[in-house]
Amino acid sequence: MKHAAILAVLLAVSTLLARPAPARADIEAARDLMEAGAFEAAYDALWPAARSGNADAEELIGVIYALGLGVERDPVRAFEWYLRSAMKGHPGAQSGVGWYYEEGIGMPAPDLVRAYMWYVLSAIGGDPDAAISQEEVVRKMTREQIDHALALVEDYKVWMYPFR
Repeated sequence: MKHAAILAVLLAVSTLLARPAPARADIEAARDLMEAGAFEAAYDALWPAARSGNADAEELIGVIYALGLGVERDPVRAFEWYLRSAMKGHPGAQSGVGWYYEEGIGMPAPDLVRAYMWYVLSAIGGDPDAAISQEEVVRKMTREQIDHALALVEDYKVWMYPFR
């Protein structure tokens, strides 16, 4: 009887784990709304997950502000949403943060060291376009800047991507 109870609990847990998370379904629905041009509705659908710290939702809120999709274009707010998501290891947001640093948008000046760092982290995370961005920004950098960026990558990588 004891084994049957344990088995029942394990089956219940595995059933719960196999279900798609509601946040993931909401985010996919929001992506569909964005593709349909219903940006205000997409924002409303993403907001609860983004406020709860979901990296995918945060990145998409960043996209909405970056492009002014249903909201006033706001590069500073876009950067902040990208940064929240990037710090959680979202490769697309990491590339976005890298681009903001490379261009110096919303900042006193471009920061190529941090741009390169974020592009490298994004590439580690699997963003297929990050390597191209990395190649472009590295052409503008000195050897010292590259070395500094790589030291920062090691600092971030150890906790962001511990198994890579």
